[in-house]
Amino acid sequence: MTKPALPHAPVRLPASGSAPAGAASPAGAAVRGGVDWRKVFAFPNPVNEYAARITAGLVVVLAVATLLTGWALGLVALAIGFWLRVLFGPRISPLALLSVKVLAPRIGHAKLAAGPPKRFAQGIGAALTTAAVVLFFTGFQPAAWILLAMLIVAASLESFVGFCLGCSIFGFLQRRGLIPEDVCEACNNVTLRRT
Repeated sequence: MTKPALPHAPVRLPASGSAPAGAASPAGAAVRGGVDWRKVFAFPNPVNEYAARITAGLVVVLAVATLLTGWALGLVALAIGFWLRVLFGPRISPLALLSVKVLAPRIGHAKLAAGPPKRFAQGIGAALTTAAVVLFFTGFQPAAWILLAMLIVAASLESFVGFCLGCSIFGFLQRRGLIPEDVCEACNNVTLRRT
């Protein structure tokens, strides 16, 4: 069974070397020192909604355990996990790998969702957990736990209800023109979201 083509799927650029000699290649512009940095920092688009929700559920479990035990390394692990997912997608994040490779395939078919809002939501999680780590280690533990509780609420909404708070913020910012429409055309066009 083939996956349906989505109108917001990433554009495939020609491989470097396929452009005529002397022509500037958009694909080659991101390659420095033999490394294609777009691939290194790629984030899937679209993403499997079920995998995203399972990852959020795993974040809830780790965050609740961290909050109940007061374990500072739990905060650090959460922050590192969010940064890994923001920067590299699900390729090297242990929680995302467990979700994408093991748990989500057991559900069966994938429910696809736009990738840019999910990456934005991961960025909010990275900011919250990083701030919590800084607050914790500078003596403001109660403030760190408040940020962690906020994260638990947001991740619980994503995991258990299917409401991505970060994605909603992304859409709000995009409708206000603070995020360009071409970052996620399907996010700004209701007809594309329903296809």
